[in-house]
Amino acid sequence: MRIAQIAPLWERVPPSTYGGTELVVSLLTEELVRRGHEVTLFASGDSITAAKLESVHYKALRLDASVKEAAIYEMLQLSQVYERANEFDIIHSHMGCTALPYTNLVKTPTVHTLHGIFTPDNEKLFTHARKQPFVSISHSQREPRLNLNCVATVYNGVDPDSYAFYPQPSDPPYLAFLGRLSPEKGTHLAIEIAQRTNSVLKIAGKIDAVDVEYYETQIKPHIDGEQIQFLGEANHMQKNVLMGNAIATLFPITWREPFGLVMIESMVSGTPVIALEMGSTREVIADGKTGFLCHSVDECIAALGKIDSIDRHACRQHVEDHFSVRRMADGYEAVYQQVMAARFAQNGHALTSKF
Repeated sequence: MRIAQIAPLWERVPPSTYGGTELVVSLLTEELVRRGHEVTLFASGDSITAAKLESVHYKALRLDASVKEAAIYEMLQLSQVYERANEFDIIHSHMGCTALPYTNLVKTPTVHTLHGIFTPDNEKLFTHARKQPFVSISHSQREPRLNLNCVATVYNGVDPDSYAFYPQPSDPPYLAFLGRLSPEKGTHLAIEIAQRTNSVLKIAGKIDAVDVEYYETQIKPHIDGEQIQFLGEANHMQKNVLMGNAIATLFPITWREPFGLVMIESMVSGTPVIALEMGSTREVIADGKTGFLCHSVDECIAALGKIDSIDRHACRQHVEDHFSVRRMADGYEAVYQQVMAARFAQNGHALTSKF
């Protein structure tokens, strides 16, 4: 099968540190190549892949201070993809709603993975193109009121073989938090949990420009380098070590998280997750078996008292069974076949009607 994968240009594929969508695109692309598909990856020029790489800019936009209008590069990339659409059997967009205006201009079908959330503004474009084939990354992500053509839910996956397993946490013990330092990710709540339980908290992640004020006012004053530690951005190995050695990873989100790769990265390392039950957390965490789903900070604190009841081997097995890259690729191959068959039937019906 000839497949085009379109990745956001903001981060490299795979990301050097933080970048959930780009990590998923990388894992899927490499697995599809391994399975014998002819894959072209449209991504930043510093991306690393076994697929054929095509790019409109030589490196990730986040790393290039000279780029002032990122949308221009997105338009260049999408123009390049759809001008070459007849070279592919299927186009797979990971670009949110930005590819939608191009899709009806070509015969090659496009599959759109919904990595983000719906907003009052982007809902207008999603609704306009509601008949396009969409893939949700969790059931909770869907918005039935928009009546989108969601053809499947395919959970994000990781490669378990690339994560070391930690059968027990390190001594002295600590809690881990990994992700964007933002109100939505609940960094301030993780700090509150640590302070109220007199626990050490190690934080790793990036600070986006929009979250600088939040960091300066609600996070930085609590960082003392001892109880509350900020380690900066972490690469793959550093994430594995950070979460694997922790007694638990905190995931106190305050928004409808569409998926949350941190949860499966923690569990595959052997470390249970304590999360606020919002968005996809119930679909990812097996409550009481691989972590705990809570409804308040108080419940998160109570869950810490039960963390020793979690079997760390069960955490890893849960990811291997439900969230591996192989299972993710199986899901997308099935979607590609389904969408291509639907397009073929549609075109065939049109020809019959015409003649």
